[in-house]
Amino acid sequence: MEYPSKLIAQAVEEIAKLPGIGKKTALRLALHVLKQESDEVKNLSQSLVNLRENTQYCRHCHTIADADTCGICTSPKRDASVVCVVEDTRDVMAIENTGQYTGLYHVLGGVIMPIHGIGPGQLNIESLITRVNHAKPAIEEIILALPGTMEGDTTAFYITKKLEGLPLKVTSIARGVPVGSELEYTDEITLGRSIMNRQ
Repeated sequence: MEYPSKLIAQAVEEIAKLPGIGKKTALRLALHVLKQESDEVKNLSQSLVNLRENTQYCRHCHTIADADTCGICTSPKRDASVVCVVEDTRDVMAIENTGQYTGLYHVLGGVIMPIHGIGPGQLNIESLITRVNHAKPAIEEIILALPGTMEGDTTAFYITKKLEGLPLKVTSIARGVPVGSELEYTDEITLGRSIMNRQ
C-alpha cells in the first residue's frame, strides 16, 4: 500500500504491530489520530508510556496492579481459602465480570508450551506452590481455570501433580455447552465433557 506521507507509513507500521490490527485498520486509526486535538493525542501517547513504564504486578497473585499488592489480594471481603489459577490477567477480568467468584487469584503468565520453549520454569507455578505452603489462613481449594486446550490441560495436570499430597482440594472449572447453542454445532470434546460432567 502506498502512503502519501512517510509519517503516516511509520504510524501505520507501528499500529499494525498490535494484535488483531491489520494495515487497513492501522491506517484508519492513524488518520483518526490526525483529526484529534493535539492535547488528546498527547494524553493517549502519555497513557501508553505510563502503562508500559509504571505498571506493576501483584507480588502475591501476579496480576497487573498499580502497587506491589493488588486490590483483590488486599480486600477483606475476599475468601482467602480459595485461589483460582488462571493463564493471564484477562482471565481475572473475565471471571470478575461474572460477579460469581469471591476468592483470590493466581496468574501463571501463560501455559506450558514446549514447542514455543515455555516450560514450567517460565511460569508462576513455583510461587503458587510456595503460596499454598505458607498461606495464612490456609488455602483449602485451588480452582484450575485454564484454557480447554492441550497446553491448558498439560499445565493443569502438572500443577495437580505438584500439589499432590497437600491438604487441599484441587478442582477445575466446568466445561460444557454454551447457553443458547445447538448441540449439533458443538465440538465432540466439549459435548463429551458436558455429558461426563453432567449435573
